[in-house]
Amino acid sequence: MKRFRAELVAFAVLALLPCLPLLPSRLGGQVRDILIFCILALGLNVVVGYAGLLQLGIAAFFGIGAYVTGILTVGQFPFQTGFWPAVVLSTLGAGIAGVVLAAPTLRLRGDYLAIVTLGFGEVVKFAIKNLENITNGSKALNPLPDPWLPWSAVDWSGDYRGYYYIALVALAGVVVLLYNIENSRLGREWMAIREDELAATCMGINAVKAKLSAFALGAALAGLAGSLYATSLDQTGGPDSYTFNRSITVLCFLLIGGMGNIRGALIGTFVLMGYDNVLTPLLDEWIQRTGTKFRFSDVKLIIFGLALILMMRFRPEGIWPSERMQLELHESDRDEDTVQIRRA
Repeated sequence: MKRFRAELVAFAVLALLPCLPLLPSRLGGQVRDILIFCILALGLNVVVGYAGLLQLGIAAFFGIGAYVTGILTVGQFPFQTGFWPAVVLSTLGAGIAGVVLAAPTLRLRGDYLAIVTLGFGEVVKFAIKNLENITNGSKALNPLPDPWLPWSAVDWSGDYRGYYYIALVALAGVVVLLYNIENSRLGREWMAIREDELAATCMGINAVKAKLSAFALGAALAGLAGSLYATSLDQTGGPDSYTFNRSITVLCFLLIGGMGNIRGALIGTFVLMGYDNVLTPLLDEWIQRTGTKFRFSDVKLIIFGLALILMMRFRPEGIWPSERMQLELHESDRDEDTVQIRRA
């Protein structure tokens, strides 16, 4: 329990946050979106952080989850399965799409694999845009029905708390799942492949099977996040919501927070999305009250870029890195210092 004390405290605070009487509904909705993107970041962390496979198309699986939910629930299609079956099927559908992408590309490594996943993301984006009979093109699928809860009637349209707690419970379940996998044989296989695939294969690890499982799980978690995101928006969001920029943003969550670590992925998501969705609008409102024409949102990307450069220069392991990553980086620093001392 001591190991998970920080997580328990964080989830307790998040569970009590909507109970604050003075909390604006807009801020609560923004925190809800951050929780959903935490699931997406954890999905990418499985592929990039654990298995060491550079994935630049995570937004495609995010969009697949959103549009599968839309197709299964909107009134213009005959399925109308409801929210809960759609979430399960969206997660499975995105996972299957991850297997379909990974199966023919597992022999690729590094930049080549990154290019393939980037291309897959572009294919999905333009497929969403051009298959208007299925996806409604750039207009998005809407409206999506509200979830059904047996114990109470929730005002889904006027209260963010219903979707907030669904996202929080889903995130808690994903965190528990990943902690168990991280300490399992499969998790150790992922990390062994990340460190040295040849050595891991010589030790009897089936690299193909391990990589395929990482792709499948990461895509499935992205599909889950996409399903929750679309339902909370009451629409699928359109193809521009699932572009390459989205994939790079999620990758930055891991770089800032700490790659290969659950806590790092969560902290990075809260820091960057809090900066973009919470802090920037507040600063814009405050500056407008002073009567100046300057807007902080005009320079937010400059500040973000500088912060990213400084982070990569002085703390490349992230805000909260994994113990293995921190030891590796500091050990290399100590080795360089030893070599310099010996030369002197």
